[in-house]
Amino acid sequence: MPHKQPNTVVIGIAGGSGSGKTTVANAILKAVGREKIAYLPHDAYYKDLSDLPPMQRKQVNFDHPDSLDNDLLIDHIHALKDHQPIELPVYDFTTDSRTDQTILIKPHRVIIVEGILIFADQRLREQFDVRLFVDTDADIRFIRRLQRDITERGRTTENVINQYLQTVRPMHLEFVEPSKRYADVIIPEGGLNMVAMDMVIARIESLLRNDANG
Repeated sequence: MPHKQPNTVVIGIAGGSGSGKTTVANAILKAVGREKIAYLPHDAYYKDLSDLPPMQRKQVNFDHPDSLDNDLLIDHIHALKDHQPIELPVYDFTTDSRTDQTILIKPHRVIIVEGILIFADQRLREQFDVRLFVDTDADIRFIRRLQRDITERGRTTENVINQYLQTVRPMHLEFVEPSKRYADVIIPEGGLNMVAMDMVIARIESLLRNDANG
């Protein structure tokens, strides 16, 4: 008899910008084992705006679901579940365009998809076996975003504040916060909440055991 390929467990980690989603993802990576996990950040799937003039790019609302290429992300999840490798896009936030580079992601037992808007699209929501929402106070999230965008994305303080007031906060209230109701587990304080993380990791390991025994 041919060897049965183990099933894949797909985990979605949502939450507001700066909520600590990456910390949660890293806690799972460390506990379950990086060699078992394919990590897909939703940020990599922003639509390519290189054909737009720079002034038009600056007017794009990057916090609206329409700014992301969910069709490609869903195709990639399906490919990984079929034990096929994918080429993860590399997005350049300083130019608001997709680069020519990609990152090879090999299929693994666990797929983690992380992003602020992954529960806002029903088609994407349906891909997840486990849905986590990281819930963090707005002031903490803003400070983290401010620090990240200045140090990693070449933004100015004024630019970050304007974007937060014009799009980040309104889109959070319209799309991100309401999507919390689709979560299986809501994690206050993100990866610092060890009780919640222990429960989540135990659940993932249980799913993997069941697949291995099945």
